[in-house]
Amino acid sequence: MALEQIGNRQGSAAAFIVSAGIVYEIIAANCSSPQTTELNASARADTLMKYVNLGVAQAAIFVGAACFIEPEKAVELVAGGVVAAGFMYALYLHAKKTGLANPGTPTEDWSQSAAPPSQWAAA
Repeated sequence: MALEQIGNRQGSAAAFIVSAGIVYEIIAANCSSPQTTELNASARADTLMKYVNLGVAQAAIFVGAACFIEPEKAVELVAGGVVAAGFMYALYLHAKKTGLANPGTPTEDWSQSAAPPSQWAAA
């Protein structure tokens, strides 16, 4: 079966949902949740946002591949990806801003009883 024929059995709604879903899945695979980002913002906000950016880039590659496979659904695929990426990016930006402005109780213990990250690399 040719690549162009793979998606011919799916409708526009399915293409939109699949595109949105892959963006959410890829970003989630690369990051902690927005809630964890907010709780640990003082220690890890910049690192977490780096992985949000990498997740968005990876998601764009997958959405682009889907557009190549099924060009007649490119509008729906791109729309789903852009909407999902926009929502997820806004969530993480909000979590970072809120966590830095109003730090709560972090979920991680960086006291002397916990090994600092520099010791983890040597282990």
